[in-house]
Amino acid sequence: MDRIEIKLAADDVDEKTGTFAGYGAVFGNQDSYGDVIERGAFTKSLAEWEKLGKLPPMLLQHGGFLGPVDDLLPIGVWTQMEETAKGLKVEGRLFALGTERGTYIHEGLKSGALDGLSIGYRARRFTLGTKTGEPRRRLHEVELIELSVVTFPANDRARVTGAKADSIRTIREFEDFLRDAGFSRAAAKSIASRGFQGSDPRDEDDADLVAALRRNIATLS
Repeated sequence: MDRIEIKLAADDVDEKTGTFAGYGAVFGNQDSYGDVIERGAFTKSLAEWEKLGKLPPMLLQHGGFLGPVDDLLPIGVWTQMEETAKGLKVEGRLFALGTERGTYIHEGLKSGALDGLSIGYRARRFTLGTKTGEPRRRLHEVELIELSVVTFPANDRARVTGAKADSIRTIREFEDFLRDAGFSRAAAKSIASRGFQGSDPRDEDDADLVAALRRNIATLS
């Protein structure tokens, strides 16, 4: 059997329904394993799952690959997975919230103590780094096996999705919010550094940025 690999990211949870969203992977940055996942790496695998009429299972700690858990039974269902410019965006829902185990996992997510997402996969196509400072691998295509809720996130670019304005406390968080909304890195840095009110509507570039920001925020609300 081929080795199943894992990658870690972060998530957000709705306190009442057990639904949550996040990124199972982020494109373009080197993770703690020395790998970089390229945009489009999940395209074929997601299409294969779509043909099956379902999505990969939601497990806890990969069913024991990262430590002891009860069993390999799913703890919920993934309701949506898609590739965005940022990475593998996912939405899911915990089930059995009325049970002791379900309540425990739900409380862990709500408290932020259990705030990781991790993909289990097989690398189909990749390029090995050959020079000092290069990533260990650039993953061009992966077979997605499962996606788990885990304790330890490894990708420092993985962020909460669906952030509200009143939960953004730092310039970095505002930058990440703008990147999720579709802005380039340069535009996000420009807006975040000057502040929304600091943009001059008489400046054509600023006016375009502000208008685009308002459109993108409207689509996220």
